[in-house]
Amino acid sequence: MPSKYVVRSFTEDSYYHVFNRGVEKRDIFLDDKDYHFFQAYLFIYLRPLKEVLKKYPDLPLRLYSKNLSEEVELIAYCLMPNHFHLLLKQKTKNGISKLMKQITNAYTLFFNQKYKRVGGLMQGRFKAVSVISDNLFVHLVRYIHLNPVSSELTQNPDNYSWSSYPDYLGKDTEFSCSKNEILSYFPSQEAMKSFHEDQIDYAKELHKIKNVIIEH
Repeated sequence: MPSKYVVRSFTEDSYYHVFNRGVEKRDIFLDDKDYHFFQAYLFIYLRPLKEVLKKYPDLPLRLYSKNLSEEVELIAYCLMPNHFHLLLKQKTKNGISKLMKQITNAYTLFFNQKYKRVGGLMQGRFKAVSVISDNLFVHLVRYIHLNPVSSELTQNPDNYSWSSYPDYLGKDTEFSCSKNEILSYFPSQEAMKSFHEDQIDYAKELHKIKNVIIEH
């Protein structure tokens, strides 16, 4: 039976919670360089091309031509040792499918060469859930950002370098997401921070968004 999380048809101007993990639940990020590499490819594929070329002026043409900034927006993300979460807005048909194929292939090639292994790295096709409610949208961002806390990797999400949360707090990061829509839900950055870090409220709300949470 196909997974309920395998979306076959993505629609334009829609939001999706996208997830994948390592085959056999193995770790896919083994050191800081691995995380940096994945982040770099998110940047190259999803930031405006002018911004990409400013940061990487010697970018090979093969990567230059794969930029998808007109097709997909990254709203939030979190990279965990054996999986990752992306909240994406698809702007054109097949944008998300193209992005996931590109980044999976690029990262698997990098990982296999670095660690002298062969074969697939991810556990099959990526999973995705459509996010159609404003209420679900903002709570899902919090769920994604608090993954490192709920997994006991850190007690302070501010200090976790491999998610978009520091960017949302206005910290100096190498990679910026499309934050305006999420920030528009809050009167201030401090209110957004409180919303994220109120653990009691977070626990109460989890059951309300279970239909867009992809278990890992």
